[in-house]
Amino acid sequence: MQDLMSMLNALRRPQLLIRAARHGAQEYRRDRHLQRLLGYGALPRPSAAIMRLMDIERTLDDQRRGNDAGYSLPRHVDVLIAMMGEAQLLRASQINQAT
Repeated sequence: MQDLMSMLNALRRPQLLIRAARHGAQEYRRDRHLQRLLGYGALPRPSAAIMRLMDIERTLDDQRRGNDAGYSLPRHVDVLIAMMGEAQLLRASQINQAT
């Protein structure tokens, strides 16, 4: 799991994207947000969800950097919000396991 957290910490994105995602992460609700981004069905564990979200986010960032006409800023922010929310859940579960 630590490798996953280091991968998240190593992401470098524009400050405005990160600020918007941090603001939205305060209202993150796993059941609503994850299902909208990953599809309906059983929700994956936070670590698996983060991996899937990182793949989606990487594609979105490539579109952003390439000035792709199909790039969606709101979707990019939604994915970053979900990544932050899942990272908080992962950290909390690690703390609970340690105690």
